[in-house]
Amino acid sequence: MSKVSVLVVDDAPFIRDLVKKCLRNHFPGMVIEDAVNGRKAQALLAREAFDLVLCDWEMPEMSGLELLTWCRQQDAMKAMPFIMVTSRGDKENVVQAIQAGVSDFVGKPFTNEQLLTKVKKALSKTGKLDALMSSAPARVNSAFANDSLSALTGGRAETVKVAPPPAPAAARPVINAPQPPAAAATSRGQGQLRLPGGTQPCVIKALSLKEALLVVRRGETLPQVLEGAVLDLEQGENAEIARLNGYLHAVAALEPKPDSDWLQLTFKFVDQDAQKLDYLSRLIARGTAQKHFVPGA
Repeated sequence: MSKVSVLVVDDAPFIRDLVKKCLRNHFPGMVIEDAVNGRKAQALLAREAFDLVLCDWEMPEMSGLELLTWCRQQDAMKAMPFIMVTSRGDKENVVQAIQAGVSDFVGKPFTNEQLLTKVKKALSKTGKLDALMSSAPARVNSAFANDSLSALTGGRAETVKVAPPPAPAAARPVINAPQPPAAAATSRGQGQLRLPGGTQPCVIKALSLKEALLVVRRGETLPQVLEGAVLDLEQGENAEIARLNGYLHAVAALEPKPDSDWLQLTFKFVDQDAQKLDYLSRLIARGTAQKHFVPGA
């Protein structure tokens, strides 16, 4: 029986590890390779055949869209399932990818359930899923109950609700983030943090090329350390959204009391994209972030 092989393409090692661990946990017989950008992936695809590609959009040297376009120009890859794993969910980006021949999308941040559902759907269409599942040992499908953190920690009892789909771009209001107490009065602007369990506005207390210190209002479900997330920041005169991928490195109460209404989050960036690093550099140099944000897709 032939092996089912998957190529994972992302410039962020943390994201590649999440995807690979999730797939290996659920599909023990799957052969998984990875690439740090579209150019490296192109070289792998030219040498060997893959049954599925899971690819980021924004990467240095060659983007996911450019890799997809190249794949569809190759006779052997015209029908190969190609799934974008990306935070670029705006209508115009979706249309671009569909026109280029994308098979499906997985939005960042993702849950294991979302990722596995898309992978199963893609492999089912090509007849590869049955063979893969029949070769896997019997197991409890705990992956569907956990968020993407379980790909690193081996699972967590608490389930994470999937956020509802965003409103169309034209209907997105410009919203001011809630004002935290004086402990975060000196801030560098505002943004929106997207977690697997939902989205919420945040105040950017500090910012560097490696991490951001964020302040958010405490909700019913506490953010989890190592949880994948996306930080949306508005940039430019046309209010374009800069989407920074990362994970929560630390979670603490903002005020020195157990029932604090505000949390302080250390958000580590994982993107290696030169454009995003340049944007962060300019943002830091200006000494302040934008004063408003628009919810991301």
